[in-house]
Amino acid sequence: MATRRNSTDDPLAPLTLAVGQEDLLLDRAVQQVVAAARASDADTDVRDLTSDQLQPGTLAELTSPSLFAERKVVIVRNAQDLSADTIKDVKAYLDAPAEEITLVLLHAGGAKGKGLLDAARKAGAREVACPKTTKPAERLSFVRSEFRALGRSASPEACQALVDSIGSDLRELASAVSQLVADVEGTIDEAVVGRYYTGRAEASSFAVADRAVEGRAAEALEALRWSLSTGVAPVLITSALAQGVRAIGKLSSARGGRPADLARELGMPPWKIDRVRQQMRGWTPDGVAAALRAVADADAGVKGGGDDPEYALEKAVVAVARAARAGRR
Repeated sequence: MATRRNSTDDPLAPLTLAVGQEDLLLDRAVQQVVAAARASDADTDVRDLTSDQLQPGTLAELTSPSLFAERKVVIVRNAQDLSADTIKDVKAYLDAPAEEITLVLLHAGGAKGKGLLDAARKAGAREVACPKTTKPAERLSFVRSEFRALGRSASPEACQALVDSIGSDLRELASAVSQLVADVEGTIDEAVVGRYYTGRAEASSFAVADRAVEGRAAEALEALRWSLSTGVAPVLITSALAQGVRAIGKLSSARGGRPADLARELGMPPWKIDRVRQQMRGWTPDGVAAALRAVADADAGVKGGGDDPEYALEKAVVAVARAARAGRR
């Protein structure tokens, strides 16, 4: 049987501490340790426990010497919720960890159970950060890293479209990346993402907005009817329209410069700067103002201010498309 390595980057280190509240990342931290243990010993015994299952004395039983000296992985979820007596047991174990046993503590972070967190770090735990992703840029970075990890390339527009389509759930994003990689050959672009996820609420609403701000009224209306027929909430469509028009207003009033500089100034990713620049042709300051008024009227209409939300949306889409073409006359 392989001897234990001591590197804190080693999944077979005596203690792994996974800190955060992102379930997918916490599960992956566990899976990495289990996979490494079973690669070293196919007969590894894995014990996966919730905090209430680890009672005082339980850890001592699980980590006691085995007749067959088998490798073991002991996983403790929600370690911040352990009882005071059990925390004493864990701290005592950290002073003299058993051979061929890997303890994995999943801790939410924060003030609760901080004493255990500090003790684990002091004991030299291998730590894996599992923070909750709260910002769109973080989810975009996650999608890019998923494609890289699978050895595939995806365009910046495709990554953004996937985030727009799927939303904030990392499990769904990871699953979508896996599906695209399995089904599609070559570089994954925005068109591919659109074919797979055009029925998603966010994807449909942004498709309406993109066609409208480009002045393509007929295509925008077609996308609008498709979105509504598939159950997309009208408020998502008015929100997407507002974002599209505001982006054009922001970029048209910004100083010239490279996409990276403008991205920092306007809070947009560089790829979006390039897209909005293409969409800006034909827009005037008066057109932006008129479009925003039309979207505001539609928003009021779909939130109870009118009798026919669909008609309010159609009016807004046509008004935005007309404003997009005003400067081309």
